[in-house]
Amino acid sequence: MTSGTLLAVCRVHELLPTRDSTGVTAIDKRAVAGPVNVHPLGLTGDVQASRKHHGGPTKAVYAYSQEDADFWAAQLGRDVPPGLFGENLRVGGIDASHAVIGERWSVGDQVVLEVTMPRTPCVNFARYLGEKSWVKRFSEANRVGTYLRVVVKGSITAGDPVRISSVPDHGVTAAQVYAGLDEARALALLDAAAAGSLTLTPQVRKAALQALKVAAPA
Repeated sequence: MTSGTLLAVCRVHELLPTRDSTGVTAIDKRAVAGPVNVHPLGLTGDVQASRKHHGGPTKAVYAYSQEDADFWAAQLGRDVPPGLFGENLRVGGIDASHAVIGERWSVGDQVVLEVTMPRTPCVNFARYLGEKSWVKRFSEANRVGTYLRVVVKGSITAGDPVRISSVPDHGVTAAQVYAGLDEARALALLDAAAAGSLTLTPQVRKAALQALKVAAPA
């Protein structure tokens, strides 16, 4: 069983204005001390300004690896503290970007999370970070982290162990979904879903169908 550490738990510090129809973004997340409750829509005290793009049950929690943050710190020549990329969980020793779709993480003594899909960078992320061509750079590096659904709610605290408790046999990762699926990986995901061993988000199902050149249902 692979294990790592929950280095920080992050939630919204301040809502910032945007130029889109939502009007605000909750990307400004900061690490908080003490236990934080996790429920089906995310962390207590956190906000997702647009649940269409960044929230809801299938994107309740966003995790990012310290190893990827270290890569960006070197690339950007600046610190990448927990929460800077809008993540809720900063983890060490767990590769969030290459987590397998449907993989389950046990965090602390109570919480169980399930990997659902990669994060897609947006213009608000780029404006917040203030780095030139940021969406393109972040995408090309494909160190995107992963969203997770909440399987078992409970309380988590920085320093808790993170254990990968199960990994689906299909082997397709969040980074592979983000990079674009080939036919074999698309079939592996759809077959796993058809067998009842995996629940695909609409976005991942659409990506798999598009890879097979099959029109996704409306």
